Formats: sequence, structure tokens, C-alpha cells
Amino acid sequence: MIGVLARLGAAVLGSLANIGRIAIFAGETVSHLARPPFYTREFLQALVQIGWLSLPVVGLTALFTGGALALQIYAGGARFNAEAVVPSIVAIGMVRELGPVLGGLMVAARVASSIAAEIGTMKVTEQIDALVTLSTNPMKYLTLPRVLAATLAVPVLVAVGDSIGILGGWIVGVTRLDFNSATYLRNTVDFLETWDVASGLVKGAVFGFLVALMGCYHGMQSGRGAQGVGRATKSAVVAASVLILAANYILTELFFSA
Repeated sequence: MIGVLARLGAAVLGSLANIGRIAIFAGETVSHLARPPFYTREFLQALVQIGWLSLPVVGLTALFTGGALALQIYAGGARFNAEAVVPSIVAIGMVRELGPVLGGLMVAARVASSIAAEIGTMKVTEQIDALVTLSTNPMKYLTLPRVLAATLAVPVLVAVGDSIGILGGWIVGVTRLDFNSATYLRNTVDFLETWDVASGLVKGAVFGFLVALMGCYHGMQSGRGAQGVGRATKSAVVAASVLILAANYILTELFFSA
């Protein structure tokens, strides 16, 4: 019994220590925003990698999600003669929840793994030590540009994904469910409010910050060798995905609780 409690206590203390290290890492990253130098080239490269190159996967995910959502809502609404709610529920569901969450998870799968693998490989090959030797702060050169780029790029991806998801619902509604196109679009616009869209964009910024932060943190903590880089990559994706879902609940509670 004592052994079980000891192992449980060690696991809890280890988790708390991890949370503390991540919090310190995040604080150090944010603190570098106000201190020069600024590596604009690294920031722009990260913006292209995280934003532009993630657009196809986010767009396709949103398109099929919007179409499937329209079919599901129509099938459920038909039980209560409420098929007319399809446009409004698709729009609200996409901009409040599905757009930000699925966009964040797709970016986590693509970006967190890439960042962790890149930085982990740099650590294994001692390139980070070389940066320190050259008086270049690795946090400022590697972490800050990626975190800042993800924080700015993911809300844009969410906005594009929301639009494409609503488009997917419209295509299915008009071609498969016999909705009038003008009526569908009018119901979509009438039921959406500014805060619905803005809340999704705020979520996107938070999710982008978490994705890049986890990629950089686990890359910096990578062990030696190929196995160490592989573990860092896996841990980055898992941590980013779990944090996105947890942050989504917390933000939803803050934004929409009665």
C-alpha cells in the first residue's frame, strides 16, 4: 500500500514539476517580446510554414466537417420538423467550436510535430550549443518567432476554415437537402453575431500559442539520438492536442456561461 501511494505521489509531483517548467518556459518566451534583437526573417519563415502551408489541410477539414454537420443536423431536426435550423446551427457550430478546435488540432498535428522535430534535431546535433557560443539566445532566435507566428496565423486559418466550413454546409444544403440558396445564406447571416465569430478567433490565437509553445518546449527538452527526437515529437503533439481541448472548455465557459 505504501509503495502504491509513493508511486502515485511521485507521479503527481512529476506532473506538477512539468507544469511549472512549462509555465516558466512560456513566461521566458513572452518576456523576450519586449527585448531586442528581433529576428524578422525567422518570424516570416515561421509565418509561411505555420500559416500558408497549413491552409490546405485546415480548408479540407473544414469543408468536409461543414458538409457532414449539415447532414447530421438535418437528420436530427427532421425528427422534430425543425429542418430549417440547419443553416444557423451549422454556422454557429463552425465559428464557435468546430472551426477553432479542428483547425487547432490540424495545426497541432502538422506544426507541433515539425517544430519539435526541428528543434530536437538541432539539439542532438549541437546546433543550439553553437547558437549560444555565437551569443545568440536560442529562446529569442528559435522559440519566440515560432510562437508569435502561430499566435497570429492560427486565427486567420480559423477565419478561413469557418468560411469554408459554412460553404461546405451550403453546398450540401443546396445540392442534397433541397434548400433554397438565398434562404440558406440569409439564415446563416441573420443568426450569426459578431461575438460568435470573435470568440472563435480568440480561441484560435490561444490554440496557436499553445501549439507552438509545446513544439518548442518539447524540442528543447529532447533527449539524445533519434529515439529522443521521436519521443519529443510525440509528446509535443499529444500535449498540444490535450491543451487545446482543455483550453477550449475553459474559454467556452468564460465566453458563453450564463
